[in-house]
Amino acid sequence: MTQLSTHDDRGLRGFLNQGGLWRLLLVVVVYMGIYLGAGWVGSQFAGEFKGDDLLSSMGSVFFQITLALIVGAIVLVAFSSYMGWTAELFARQRVYRSRWMWIAPVVVALPILLRVFSIEWGRHGFDVVALVFVTGLLIGFVEELLTRGIGVKMLRDGGHGEWAVAALSSLVFALLHANNLFSGQAFSTVGFTVIFTFAFGVLMYLTMRVTGFLISAMIFHALTDPTTILATGGIDEVTSDASGSGLTALVGLSTFLLIFAGYVLLIFIRGRVATSEEFAPSP
Repeated sequence: MTQLSTHDDRGLRGFLNQGGLWRLLLVVVVYMGIYLGAGWVGSQFAGEFKGDDLLSSMGSVFFQITLALIVGAIVLVAFSSYMGWTAELFARQRVYRSRWMWIAPVVVALPILLRVFSIEWGRHGFDVVALVFVTGLLIGFVEELLTRGIGVKMLRDGGHGEWAVAALSSLVFALLHANNLFSGQAFSTVGFTVIFTFAFGVLMYLTMRVTGFLISAMIFHALTDPTTILATGGIDEVTSDASGSGLTALVGLSTFLLIFAGYVLLIFIRGRVATSEEFAPSP
């Protein structure tokens, strides 16, 4: 008697359920087309907020970042639901975890805490700060769902071991931020951001793996971006200057520590995803 597959093996679902890097890249390209398109549409309705400094008003934050993220979140939730992946993506990771992996969330938490104490909280209105944190939640949800959720699943389904899963999903995550070249950011800024986001992606993978849940990576990511935006005043403008004084210098040093940790810890990643029989839930 034949067993019924848990996934639809026909059409688009069947094609994407085979996983692998090239299918993941196809999903990412389609998503980025929709995301960037939403950002362009938003800019057409920005009106008086178009061209403003990012943190000058709620309208500026909403039209420059938030609107496209809302569309992106809807698209990714709809896609994961269509594919029947939602429960699996947010379930406990079916792969072993080691104590050394706790280094990742600790290293990520350090610059977040330093930025919290270095931000000039009275510089911007409460409404702007509140929207930046809401936007940060969306960034963490969308980018982690795409790369550490859908991306990791498709790479695992394609037969990749966990080292390749961590490296490739982090590479995809880093390349997503290269699109800032089209918004006018300097090549040096974008280049450093790509280097940083690859390392950050590795640490997010390890955070997800050691805690066992995708939501953990989403939370850490959701705290990283808004504190960075409020500290630097821009999108994907990572603080890397360790030549300042006080907390500013410490933030710069912690950023370099994060990058160093991401690339070094990648070397030690091992393992594979257990089968459902090997990972039976506890009573």
